[in-house]
Amino acid sequence: MLKRVSTTRARTIATMAMTAIVAAALSGCGQTSDWIKGRVSTGSDTPEILGAPEIEVYIAELSRIASGDPAAQAEIFADAAAAAQLTPSPSTNLRLGLVLAIPGHPESNPEQAQSILREVLSQTILLTPAEISLAVIHLNNAERQIVANAEARRLRASTSRAAQTHEQAISQRLATVESENRQLRRDLDEAEQKLEAITSIERSIREQE
Repeated sequence: MLKRVSTTRARTIATMAMTAIVAAALSGCGQTSDWIKGRVSTGSDTPEILGAPEIEVYIAELSRIASGDPAAQAEIFADAAAAAQLTPSPSTNLRLGLVLAIPGHPESNPEQAQSILREVLSQTILLTPAEISLAVIHLNNAERQIVANAEARRLRASTSRAAQTHEQAISQRLATVESENRQLRRDLDEAEQKLEAITSIERSIREQE
């Protein structure tokens, strides 16, 4: 009986950890644009990369993926994968890496996203400051997913041990995950406020130019 309870608790933790990441993605997609722009210089000497997509294009696509529409998710992944294969560039690879980094859809692959985004960030001279910030943010999210997935696997594997010991460890980990999720939500809320202000500034600058 205790062993069954322990197994159920382990599964609950794994589910809650992934749910938290998905929730962060859903919340963050609408806020990331401002967050990114808050890290980009608003001076007139900011370099521009010819042909680079506007940051809103990336954000809109990530929001569609996070919305949970299977048809849209499949279409976006197929298009991003084809673009990265047929016309490889830092921007097309960035797009594919971002798609893979978003949890909650069949093609989500944080390990592959981590590899692609790290490669993209080795070519920052070919990226806009906004693209660099977007890559950094989602690389961090992918790495968090990898850690959460590894922890979930570890907990599932450990269910063969003593039930009481497992229950205590799981309860402690659950408290830690919940604390991390609350901190992540606070970080995203603060980023949203910064981005809203920077977006207004950049829009004003573009209109003047």
